[in-house]
Amino acid sequence: MPPLSYSRGAAAPLLEKTISQALADTAASFPDREALVVCHQNARFTWSELDREATRVARGLAGLGLAPGDRAGIWASNCVEWILMQHAAARSGVVLVNVNPAYRSHELRYVLQKSRIRALFLRERDARANYRAILDDSRDGDALPLEHVIWLGETSWDAMVAGGRDFPRDTATPLDVANIQYTSGTTGSPKGVLLTHHNLVNNGMAISLALRATERDRICAPVPLYHCFGSVIGSMVSVVTGATLILPSAQFDALATLEAVHRERATALYGVPTMFIAELVHPDFEQFDLTSLRTGVMAGAPCPIEVMRTVAERMHCREMTIAYGQTESSPVITMSDVDDPMELRVTTVGAALANTEVQIADPETGERLPIGQQGELCTRGYLVMKGYDEDPDATAAVIDSEGWLHTGDLAAMRADGYFSFRGRAKDTIIRGGENIYPREVEDFLHTHPKIADAYVIGIPDARLGETVLAWVQLKPGEEATAEEIQAFCKGKIAYFKIPQYVRFVDGFPMTVTKKIQKFLMREQEIRERGLEDIASQATA
Repeated sequence: MPPLSYSRGAAAPLLEKTISQALADTAASFPDREALVVCHQNARFTWSELDREATRVARGLAGLGLAPGDRAGIWASNCVEWILMQHAAARSGVVLVNVNPAYRSHELRYVLQKSRIRALFLRERDARANYRAILDDSRDGDALPLEHVIWLGETSWDAMVAGGRDFPRDTATPLDVANIQYTSGTTGSPKGVLLTHHNLVNNGMAISLALRATERDRICAPVPLYHCFGSVIGSMVSVVTGATLILPSAQFDALATLEAVHRERATALYGVPTMFIAELVHPDFEQFDLTSLRTGVMAGAPCPIEVMRTVAERMHCREMTIAYGQTESSPVITMSDVDDPMELRVTTVGAALANTEVQIADPETGERLPIGQQGELCTRGYLVMKGYDEDPDATAAVIDSEGWLHTGDLAAMRADGYFSFRGRAKDTIIRGGENIYPREVEDFLHTHPKIADAYVIGIPDARLGETVLAWVQLKPGEEATAEEIQAFCKGKIAYFKIPQYVRFVDGFPMTVTKKIQKFLMREQEIRERGLEDIASQATA
């Protein structure tokens, strides 16, 4: 019988500490080393300063009446306050809920109701949105559990901190939930992924081992903190190693990122493929000295092989790595190593991280498959989420009785223990690193008064990996344009979920049992739009 597709990453001591304890330990070890640089706010903190400020903000949370286990949401782009809230919530036992800044009233209301957020931290507005207006719109109607609204960078934040009071320190245990991140999951509306201190601290440690990160590293992270890329691969790697975390801008800006690497002498650079592409093609690229870089992480979407090679050469990231995972796994499952041969790093998504089990199973039977055979990638270990918030049925649908998390992604394991990503068994769309579940967009489109039926698919896109396309069937006698449908979505759902393309149809391809055949829709779109080359592009 051929060997089966199972691998376990290297054994390493698991950290039995909370995020707060990890911060305190790092502050004790490297008190005067730089912990955090936020370029657009001209802010710098050493580890001892960050530790003290986290306690001040934690006192402020207690002053609001937030107790261990209560939920506080942060709805903001990258900023000093985001990191302070992450550490202050952990220190006081409050559960931090990450709210995507792209959310609009429809989505924000859902999250506020579902997560039972008692306090929400946000800015009034930025270049992308008027958050005060969106919040007001989301609160129109039935009462929400929200009690406190704290405006970042304004007097209400200062007053909250000034009104702090003592609280019982470090009441949380490593197995308590520290963070809730919303993901589209596999069905219906977004689900709150419950991530514990143990999940997050140890995934940060496992990633740092693959990166060979130390307190001497300086990580430039233009990726969003509301996403696990920023809040775990960025912030947790920093806190468990003592490496400096550099935030170049509130939202991704290629020029600001290049400037930050140059000025701050970053040794690591993070991003989804589209970010690296934007940096490489920036007209001022050659003006910056990037020779301080040695490593980084490219993740969040399939990574074109040529982009990976170019980043390694032109950006001096000879030790650039690929990471694969999902929010439910804290997030990284497999990752390449900094000294893997380039061919291995550009053709696979790496091997199992430390203390991580990975298997390839038959999607129908759950049986482990032979090496080389394609199946569903499953993982088990410390990294598996505690579950979906108040949704035991959905949790049971993805975590089986033996503790395996079923990712819904298709992969094959090689004889050397590395994994080749083959696509998704789920029909989740990944647009520039953002996960989009078609059902959620479809449900929203059905609220349009002219639409009888709608189905959403992802089609290949050279820049974003995938983009959103909707097939729309109008009610009898109705007429509409793609621009009208897009305008209906604008301001109500996140910009990245709005269909870039709309095709009006009289019907949909179906099986004899009336099941929609989305793969035929996708094949038709690829064929008619001439996307065959992009669809077949090699990715890691």
